[in-house]
Amino acid sequence: MGRGGQGLARVAVVVRAGAAPLWWLGVFAAGIGVLVPGVTGRRIGVLAGAALFLVAAAVVACVRRKRYAALARGAARAGRHDVLQDRAVTTRNWRRGHRWWLLLAFAAALGSAFAVPAAGGMLLAGAGTGLRLKAARIGRRERELEALLWVRVDWLGRGAGAPAGKPVKGYRSTGIAAGDAAPGGARRRVDALV
Repeated sequence: MGRGGQGLARVAVVVRAGAAPLWWLGVFAAGIGVLVPGVTGRRIGVLAGAALFLVAAAVVACVRRKRYAALARGAARAGRHDVLQDRAVTTRNWRRGHRWWLLLAFAAALGSAFAVPAAGGMLLAGAGTGLRLKAARIGRRERELEALLWVRVDWLGRGAGAPAGKPVKGYRSTGIAAGDAAPGGARRRVDALV
């Protein structure tokens, strides 16, 4: 990264990185939680879990919405010497930085099943769904702008933190074909490149 270049990670990929682990840990915890009768009973637990799923998905999808929009509007063009981080590296860094939080959330979801069966797992799955929805919204904005949004890796911190957190001063943008992830952070399909 000579001559003033910066390492850049895709904003949508960072957002999307937690979606799959939260979803699958939530589904697994909810599945185990249904087997436990709990204090409230299974029916109330599943109904409460469904409500928590919807609330978590909506809250996570909408949190910091204005901040993301403001950063996207002010995105500066990436420099010639900036280094674009691969999708797999960004995802791995985020998951490594959050692995203990993910395990703690899974343990809490399992433990809550003894009080309200399946609800904690469905809450986790809702958070994962919310992250996927947020990444999809960022992808729509990238298509509108016809530019991909990137954030400096050093602003994300050691745990590959939030791409709209306080340390983030602005985004960089590149052409729509840059990097190995499609708008929204999904893996770029080979036929899309042809």
